[in-house]
Amino acid sequence: MEYSDVSALLDPSPLPLETGYERLADGVLHVACRTDLAKCTGEMFEWWFRFRPNTQQYIWWHPVDHVSSEWAEVRAGTHVGSIHLVEEFFTGLPSEKLSVQFRDATETFDVKTYEEARNSGAVSAAVCGRVGLSHQPPRDSEGRVLGGRLLHIGRDTPWGCALRSHFYLGQDLPALGMGPAEIEEIFPDVFARALLQHCYNEFTFLSRFLPSLYIAENRESLDLNVPW
Repeated sequence: MEYSDVSALLDPSPLPLETGYERLADGVLHVACRTDLAKCTGEMFEWWFRFRPNTQQYIWWHPVDHVSSEWAEVRAGTHVGSIHLVEEFFTGLPSEKLSVQFRDATETFDVKTYEEARNSGAVSAAVCGRVGLSHQPPRDSEGRVLGGRLLHIGRDTPWGCALRSHFYLGQDLPALGMGPAEIEEIFPDVFARALLQHCYNEFTFLSRFLPSLYIAENRESLDLNVPW
């Protein structure tokens, strides 16, 4: 699935690629991971990024792979605009320093289509971002991090949140003059397999403690008679 076709993520219908990876014609590496977050909701998922986990909480998220967590350019009440500075391993590969800049979902999706999906319940969570290698990646003239993209799209179900995570590694590199072979050298297939396993594991770990943490941190505003 090309990045230009990601509006398909707003439709609950099965995608040709729900879990796996593919190399696109321009060299960009597309990785897809479906994870079932039992007893979680889209609201809990989005809140986790507004909560901005520190290093200890980040390690809870993945006790094996996660190393450190810091935040920059934070805004009160939203994850949009903040930059998550992390160091982590990807399933046996050397550790990487990354910058994840969270962006509004309407930068990725058509505004009307996105709002219709939210209102209909087809989408209950959307966490979208730009990913740069290193803690000081290049940016464009509008301050947007250059590198890749991440899209986490959730849908509430009776048993929990169905999460689709899609990554487009090297999405900005063709426009910077890099060819397919150069992009593949930066993001080889072995990285796709490692990221796929890492992503499934980290969100499975998250689902184990997110409901209780969400309730503990939002106790005053919740109806605790609801069977979370």
